Amino acid sequence: MIDSAIIKKIEDFVYLKPRSIQEIAQYIGKNWRTADRYIEEIEKEFGTISTRVFRQGTRGALKIVYWSSLEKVSYSIFQENLEKEILRARKKEDFSAFDIFQHVNATNKKVKLSSESETADMKNLVDLFMNTKKQVLILSGNLSFLNFKTKEFEMIKIIESLIKKGISIKVLCRVDIASKQNIEKLLALNFKYGKELIEIHHKEHPLRASIFDNQIFHIKEIKEPTGKSNELDKKTFIFYTIREKEWVEWLSKVFWKMFNSSVDVKKRIQELQKLRV
Repeated sequence: MIDSAIIKKIEDFVYLKPRSIQEIAQYIGKNWRTADRYIEEIEKEFGTISTRVFRQGTRGALKIVYWSSLEKVSYSIFQENLEKEILRARKKEDFSAFDIFQHVNATNKKVKLSSESETADMKNLVDLFMNTKKQVLILSGNLSFLNFKTKEFEMIKIIESLIKKGISIKVLCRVDIASKQNIEKLLALNFKYGKELIEIHHKEHPLRASIFDNQIFHIKEIKEPTGKSNELDKKTFIFYTIREKEWVEWLSKVFWKMFNSSVDVKKRIQELQKLRV
């Protein structure tokens, strides 16, 4: 892990205006490769900075580092309204993922419905996890998806395979009595492999989604039967997969905005230990 003083120095430098990797390297007194590694780690672990490569694939390629404003997350009225809804809501029933889906270009999205099983889209989800190269951001309720199993897949083992490969996993979920067992199951992987790749923060929110390498996200919506005539008569699971860059980056920023202002799991678990039935 980078020294916190270097992290602050880089963040303060980039906050003033976008910088090249070479400028940052000179500013912190490191070589280009070390500075680039630092930038990648800060971007992945804290989400405060972002990078963009201009003239990629040419000898004159230029990598620029800029401040990823967590205050200004949305860049359209649609995104701004959805952001407000998400930050205000606490339960999954309070937000419809279709409100995101409707704004995405048809070529960059797909949807699957099932009235039979919450694991109906598990193969697609497992493929997304297994193809991850660097990081997964998970927005969950109580991490119940860790217990999903089919004849072919077991979700906790899929997560374990990512830890073996050194992939970072950030989780935003409820840390309470109901979720404590699932949280301990997930954090046990850190202990098992001697790595701190899984980080969990407490936050009640309405999203049930996973974001992969800031390139694609999978989001689930559950519709309950209303009991009313000519309306939904079965519990229905809707699975959306979104690849549109603008919307993936937006959801990533919403995640980081909530994650960086929420409580770390360790403090919550310490307090939960004091509760005895």
